[in-house]
Amino acid sequence: MERPAPDATAYIHRDARFIMNAHGRWENAAHDDRCIAWARDYFKASALFATRGVYVNFSTEEEGDRVRSAYGKNVERLASIKRQYDPDNLFRPNQNIGLALR
Repeated sequence: MERPAPDATAYIHRDARFIMNAHGRWENAAHDDRCIAWARDYFKASALFATRGVYVNFSTEEEGDRVRSAYGKNVERLASIKRQYDPDNLFRPNQNIGLALR
């Protein structure tokens, strides 16, 4: 992961030693609120030890504000490419360089 230069690809956090993704799974929908709250609390508590980088494929729709954190200084170059090759924002279902960054 650290071989390419941070500006050689979209992913900038090449110096990260570990990547953590907090996944919550449960079977009973009646526990949704409690389990979602637990996962979010765990994420917030563990963030104290993080680099503040974001791996965009782990983000959810509610985290659109974190797209810039995922791409860092590469975001302007990526926004330029997005304007050139996807001016109508066809590729928008996931976390991407969307209209707000263009």
